[in-house]
Amino acid sequence: MKRAIVVVLDGCGAGAAPDHADYGDGPGVSTVANVVARCGPLDAPNLTRTGFLAACGVGEAPGARYGRLRPLSHGKDSVTGHWEMMGVVLDRPFPTYPDGFPIPLVKAFEQAIGTQTLGNCPASGTEIIARLGELHMETGFPILYTSADSVFQLACHESVVPIETLYEWCRIARGMCVPPDDVQRVIARPFVGEPGAFKRTERRKDFPVEPPPNLVDRVGDVFGVGVVPELFGGRGFRPVRRTQSNAAHAEMLDEALASDARFVFANFEDFDMLYGHRNDPAGFARCLEEFDSLLGGLIARLGPDDLLVLTADHGNDPTDASTDHSREYVPLATVGGGTVTVPLGDLDGLSVVGRTVAEHLGLAWPA
Repeated sequence: MKRAIVVVLDGCGAGAAPDHADYGDGPGVSTVANVVARCGPLDAPNLTRTGFLAACGVGEAPGARYGRLRPLSHGKDSVTGHWEMMGVVLDRPFPTYPDGFPIPLVKAFEQAIGTQTLGNCPASGTEIIARLGELHMETGFPILYTSADSVFQLACHESVVPIETLYEWCRIARGMCVPPDDVQRVIARPFVGEPGAFKRTERRKDFPVEPPPNLVDRVGDVFGVGVVPELFGGRGFRPVRRTQSNAAHAEMLDEALASDARFVFANFEDFDMLYGHRNDPAGFARCLEEFDSLLGGLIARLGPDDLLVLTADHGNDPTDASTDHSREYVPLATVGGGTVTVPLGDLDGLSVVGRTVAEHLGLAWPA
């Protein structure tokens, strides 16, 4: 049975896209290359030989099949990136809220859930629970915040608001966030701990806008690892437990490879979540080296009919002044699948990923 495995290294951009200035990014953003320039050469033989690092502008990879993909959709976030991979090109960005959400929307939401909210402002998730977590525990009011992305985030302490209640509040918000306030993702952000020592838990849950038809629908029964199924509202994915760290994703990827799934779609998010958004190039470099070890084991398990695709969904340059995503090309490297091992150069559209998967699996490209 032919099998395709797509692994997304979240936030590992490969150089400023031509329209970088439209997104407030400078011409020097180049996530992986800048990490290497800042921290020195990586001990990453597998990312080197597959051409992934070469695609990011780091070194060469003779005999590898690699290139860069120029994003076509409006937006520089995970939903937009993953959707484009599967054939959905968005002609407008989802709305963002640099000044907080409109008061009528917030009031309607508070009425629907029967309680006030705190915050309603852009903020770092760790910062806002440190600032408002104690007040939340005293009042029971959920903390509402956003970011530079199109997200409506609700943070609640697990001992104050039961996790299923938090999820239900997010479902209510999802139903209310319609055009022109069709926020891309509503996200439950549970946390635990005491004032001064709050910590977010791994029971985060994402509620995205329903995606248009795409390759996942055509394949069906896709084995998704990490946030990927949630980015598509679960449609087209087999039920599996949600993992929320690279280490846990690696374990789930092992389960996926042992299953009968012919399409495995995985996202490894620690690069972006733990290091890109926190401007930590040294941590980003370590994370790449740790992933490289995992990648060696993955390549060793590939069969003659397997295709492995390594890519990213957007950039998140930790050497840049901003802590937001960066508008960049994304790298593409493929292993196996009978593909010709030649450099590909720069190609238009992250949908090259989906077309490559569809061709390997013998499916018509739906887009």
